[in-house]
Amino acid sequence: MGYFRQVPNLQYISREDNFNSSFNYSEVKNLFRRAKLREDIFGNLVFFNKYQIIGDNRPDNIAYEIYNDSELDWVVLISNNILDVRSEWPLSQNAFHNYLEDKYGSLEATGGTHHYETLEIKNSRNQIVLKSGLEVNSDFTFTYYDDILETTVTPPNLVREVTIYDYEESLQDQKRNIYVLKPEYLRIVLDDLEDIMTYKDSSQYINDKLKRASNIRLT
Repeated sequence: MGYFRQVPNLQYISREDNFNSSFNYSEVKNLFRRAKLREDIFGNLVFFNKYQIIGDNRPDNIAYEIYNDSELDWVVLISNNILDVRSEWPLSQNAFHNYLEDKYGSLEATGGTHHYETLEIKNSRNQIVLKSGLEVNSDFTFTYYDDILETTVTPPNLVREVTIYDYEESLQDQKRNIYVLKPEYLRIVLDDLEDIMTYKDSSQYINDKLKRASNIRLT
């Protein structure tokens, strides 16, 4: 089910220079109508499965894999509240490298240090006393007590360098972890879409897929 085929149309008064009649209308898609998941579904993880985007996989590829219909890519997107695929979906490898070159001047420049972060430290009882991934200075030291024994940890056993490339890649990797609606609940979403995209009787109503805007031509 292609998304934009379901979006209803809207008639509005033409703004063309040769406009002579108040009954000259242009017909466009009503983009103010937008599909969304009902709150009782969107806010409940029981309706979804975790999914990791691999490689250059696109929303239509995932829709075909999960629902056997590539045109249900919009279900994948609204399940993750993604409005702008260009900025909210992980880039392909080529696009990622082009992005880095545009931002930093060259791929070689991304080998420089972005920041340093902690490694995980555990005590003798295998308890975590310092979490990994905390941003720190390169000369950071950490002291803790293991029972009554004072222990101080220093670099390089405490911190690791994160390059610019590593940092940018981690931002892309975060976008790879999404949720997909379980196929058994798809019919609910499709029925909701039909309801959202169907006009109800009103003064602007022409049919269930077309209504006329009440705008007035300004001269």
